[in-house]
Amino acid sequence: MSAASAYRGRFAPSPTGPLHFGSLVSSLASFLDARAHRGTWLIRIEDVDGPRTIPGAAEDILHTLHKFGMQSDEPPIWQSQREDAYQRAFHGLLSAGFVFPCGCTRREIADSLAYAHQRHATLAYPGTCRDGLHGKPPRAWRMRVPDGDAAVIAFEDRWQGKQTQNLATEVGDFVLKRADGEWAYQLAVVTDDADCGITHIVRGADLMDSTARQIYLQQCLGVATPVYLHVPVVENEHGEKLSKQTGATALDTTNPLVALMQAAKHLGLEPSSIGSLETFFSDATAQWAQRFGT
Repeated sequence: MSAASAYRGRFAPSPTGPLHFGSLVSSLASFLDARAHRGTWLIRIEDVDGPRTIPGAAEDILHTLHKFGMQSDEPPIWQSQREDAYQRAFHGLLSAGFVFPCGCTRREIADSLAYAHQRHATLAYPGTCRDGLHGKPPRAWRMRVPDGDAAVIAFEDRWQGKQTQNLATEVGDFVLKRADGEWAYQLAVVTDDADCGITHIVRGADLMDSTARQIYLQQCLGVATPVYLHVPVVENEHGEKLSKQTGATALDTTNPLVALMQAAKHLGLEPSSIGSLETFFSDATAQWAQRFGT
């Protein structure tokens, strides 16, 4: 690959608890993709949501990744230290007329959506405040999405194939800054990826629904759109996505190869189970490159 197109990928855990098996699958996939492309792999701690952040969880995640043989090629990035960057991006969008204040409460939005559902209409944000607050005080700030054909965002996912989403009918004007003053996930992620020069994003398929919004934000901010790959999520015995909320347990760091082999199997790989972490990663990277390489 040329210097101009040098691969830069990332793994971006939220420090809301210890790393679990579902997170390991995502981190392994992104790590292998970076290694298969002879690129740079970064770790970003997504601690922009202060109320959900657990003290010490980020350090525990970094320690666990180290035990599993995955270390960031550059110093880890912390979203909590990037307030100025998000503010600049927000003001750029505001100045361009893409952002408007919203005075709706969650209850008011839920009631509007329930009414729309009864009438077999859209379940997206109903656009109550896009033309004014109607006497309400501003609470959140929303990104105005286009109408008609311009609202349709399509992209080719390297694992899932062609994806299409209509922002107007399926999402509506989405939040960039929440009522509690916290930056929304979409703005923070897009700003971080652009500032770090991320070229490839490998993550769980549970985040597929966010991709169209992020691509639209990238277009409005005038930054490059990365290449996407969404891996199948890990589910528990009830068919639910494995997560901290559904009882996922912390990874056991005493024998990393056991969990890594299971994660590789989930990704459709069959690396050798004999040897060291170095042997595992060499074998797994070669198999990943054969499937998803350049």
